[in-house]
Formats: sequence, C-alpha cells, structure tokens
Amino acid sequence: MNSYYFNLNLIIKFYLMRLSYFLILIFMMVSCSKKQDKILPEQKNLVESVYSSVTIQPDSLYEVYAVVSGILDKNLGTEGDLISMDEPLIKIINNAPILNTENAKFALQLAEDNYSGSATILEGIQDEIETASLKYKNDSINFLRQQNLWNQKIGSKSDYDTKKLNYQMASNNLSLLKNKYNSTKNELKTAFNQAQNNYKTSLINTKDFTITSKINGKIYALYKEPGELVTMQEPLASIGSANNFIIELLVDEVDIVRISKNQEVIITLDAYNGAVFNGKISKIYPKKDERNQTFKVEAVFNNPPKVLYPGLSGEANIIIAKKDTVLTIPKEYLIEDNKVKTDDGIITISTGLQNMEYIEVLSGITKNTYIYKPDND
Repeated sequence: MNSYYFNLNLIIKFYLMRLSYFLILIFMMVSCSKKQDKILPEQKNLVESVYSSVTIQPDSLYEVYAVVSGILDKNLGTEGDLISMDEPLIKIINNAPILNTENAKFALQLAEDNYSGSATILEGIQDEIETASLKYKNDSINFLRQQNLWNQKIGSKSDYDTKKLNYQMASNNLSLLKNKYNSTKNELKTAFNQAQNNYKTSLINTKDFTITSKINGKIYALYKEPGELVTMQEPLASIGSANNFIIELLVDEVDIVRISKNQEVIITLDAYNGAVFNGKISKIYPKKDERNQTFKVEAVFNNPPKVLYPGLSGEANIIIAKKDTVLTIPKEYLIEDNKVKTDDGIITISTGLQNMEYIEVLSGITKNTYIYKPDND
C-alpha cells in the first residue's frame, strides 16, 4: 500500500515538473515575440501609387452596325483577318431599298422629261403663249383702227366697245399664260431637284447593303452567320487596330482626382505571370460609370509584350509620387492613422507618402525611436 502511494507521488511530481517547463517555455516565447514587435523606423525609397484593374483592348476598336435591316448574305472575311479601309466586310440582302431605288429612278426620269424633255409641259404652254401673242397683236390692231374711226365719228359705239373688249381680253390672257409658264417652270424644276435628291438617297441605302471597314486593322469578331436576321440595333462585327493596343484601367472615384496624363504605370498581366511592364497614362474619360462608381482611364505601353489579345486582364499601379531615402514605418504599427507606441508612451506623428505596406514619417519620431506594434486586443 505504501509502495502504491509512493509511486503515485512520483508520477504527480513528474507531471508538475513538465507543466512548469511548459509554462516557462510559453513565457519565453511570449517575451521573444514582444521583443520582435519592437522595431526602429527605416529609411527607404517610397513610391505612392493608385491600384487599378487592367483590360487590354486594340486601339480604335469599334462595333460594326448595319444601316438597313435584312438577311446576312455573306461574311466577306473571317475572324483574325487583316482588313483595309473601305474593304468590303459583310453583304446584306434587302429587296425593299432596291425597289425604292428603282421607283426613285423612274420618278427622276419623269421629272426630267416634264422639265426639259422632248414632250415637256413647258413647250405646250409656250405654244399657247405664241398663239395668244398673235391674237393680242391682231386684236390690238383692230382696236386701234376702230378707235381712229370712232375719233372721226365713223362707225358705231358698239363696234368700238367690242374691239376694245377683245383687245383687253387678249392682253389679259397673254399675261396669264406668261405667269402660268413661269410658275409651272419653277414647280417642274423643284420636282426635278426633289426627284434627284430622292434618287441619291436611295442609292446610298443600296450601297449600304455591303458594309465596309472604316479603318486599316483586324477583324476581331463576327457576331452573325449567313442566313441570320440583321437589324440596325445589333452589332455585326468588331474591328480594331492590328498592332496597337491600349490599356484600359478602372479607377475608383476617390482616386481619380490624383490621376493625370503621362503618369507612370506599372502593369502585370495574368497571361505573363511575373513579368512587369511599364506604360503611361494617355487619356482620362470625364464621365463616371454609375454602376461601379469608377472612371475609365487609358494608358499605352512603353515596350509592349510581343503577343497581345483583346480582353487580356491584369493589375496596374499608377505612380502618384516618389521620394528617395525617407523615414518610414510599417503601416501596421500605426494607431488611429497618426500615432505610434514608444517607450515614452503614445506619440502623435506627421505622415506623408504611403503605399500598401509603409508610410512616410515627417515628424514626431526619429530613426532612433523604438516603436511597438499595437495590441490587437
């Protein structure tokens, strides 16, 4: 029995010793970790930047639309083909504009014949004017003769009044015909000009059956196949520069006021893992995208990668400012954005540039001031 208690005491003492060693080890680890949380400020070259997502797009990229509805007859190129300015790209079938063009042509021919053709309406009026002129001359002579006789007290008053009336009617009729000629000429000329314009407009619509490229570039996408319905609201193709690419960046509205043209941009692309490319800001779009509260910014590569495709994605940092050899501390050592914990207690500091990890210290502490990492508690 005594032997049993003796062994039990030994076992208890053994475990108590192990527990004390374990507690001492924990204390040493905590002490070491506290010592590691005590650091001195460092002098570094500091770069402040604005982060942005990146999408690569061809320069001068645009969507191709039809100006008439119809059926897609033929794609005259394939995706990836190079295309020249004014080169045919897509052919569309639509009979309505063709019929309209033929009708406009017939109307133009009719208007031209009426205005200056061999059977012109004006020639008929001109014949009437010549006839009316002869009658006017004849009635004028008869009236003058009768007037002379009447002045000599020869003839009757009835004959005199008849000749005078015939003369006045012939004069009025001649004037009416001349006015009719002038007004008809103006109307026919206006109708002819309108018919010409209608015909020219219909020709433009007919030419739009075949869509051509607006630039020298590459076909990046064809959205319709032969036989599909084409409307004026849907894009048919996407064309852009074959060799020149731009970098599209989305900048948060809180950072856009710090962005300006020609600022340096550091770019990484998912397709080029680990590679870093340099560029510069080339354009800032002034309208905010209300959906994601960002502004669109464009940049260009200084030395672009050899192979680029539309839609390649990545990340970028837009360099806002640089300083060499400035006093810095890790941002995780800050308390309330402008204070640090030192051997003398909590001290307020003035800060300057900052990046994701470090922030510049302008005043408040020196390079010999130990600072402590704040407790997360």
